[in-house]
Amino acid sequence: MTLSISGKTAIVTGAANGIGLAIARHFQDKGANVMFVDMDEARLEAEVGAEARSEGSVRMFAGDLRQKLTAINLLSATIDAFDRVDVLVNASRQCRLSEGMCAEEDAVEDLLQQNMFTALRLSQMTAKRMIQRAEKLQETGGAIGSIINLSSTAATRTRSGMLGYSISCAAIDQMTRSLAVEYAGRGIRVNAVAFGSLMSASLQGAIKDNPDYLTAIEAGTPLGRVAAASELVETVQFLASDAAGFITGQILTVDGGRGLLDAVAVPAH
Repeated sequence: MTLSISGKTAIVTGAANGIGLAIARHFQDKGANVMFVDMDEARLEAEVGAEARSEGSVRMFAGDLRQKLTAINLLSATIDAFDRVDVLVNASRQCRLSEGMCAEEDAVEDLLQQNMFTALRLSQMTAKRMIQRAEKLQETGGAIGSIINLSSTAATRTRSGMLGYSISCAAIDQMTRSLAVEYAGRGIRVNAVAFGSLMSASLQGAIKDNPDYLTAIEAGTPLGRVAAASELVETVQFLASDAAGFITGQILTVDGGRGLLDAVAVPAH
């Protein structure tokens, strides 16, 4: 088995900045064809616009994946460009504070829609395309694809103000397990990476508002630091590669040991 993803075609959502961008760039560097996907068209254009028009291994797609037609168009654009989809990385996510005592401001419905339902629908639609292609080429019976969801340690560890986000992350984890069982017999593996103490775009925003937040996270992480987004990408590559060919339905944790400590003492990012 090999860690190589060279020649594979990957869709990476949330790829205009932060963790999604780091994953998409890493996949590109490792020889994969990559469709960079994000709602923020201007930022996506600034990051990869010129490359996407060069007819190389990079394409970009801007749109709101909460809309079914947008997801359909994304898959069509990917197959038109690269003839296949081997890997889907659901890296797009939103983190925002909740008002736990106020149903109108608890963010639960919005974050379930953004973080879980969008990933679920895109995963279902992508899996169908993977299976159709395998049947057309009579490649059934083997490994035909990998779906990787980004989750968070907030799925199992939470704090005040994180109601909606924590619920959405827990839903992503169970969605991952459920889809893994549904798709295992069709050659599609589904896994997730739950991260913590990692410099995501949302954590950058939180630190900007409250610099002491970073100190608190570092103090609550056994390895004593916050990881760069680039430190997550090789875990995602592993799950996308043939080296993980017998791994499905798993939630791999990348958190510097933070999950080993008292949840009350450690901020949830």
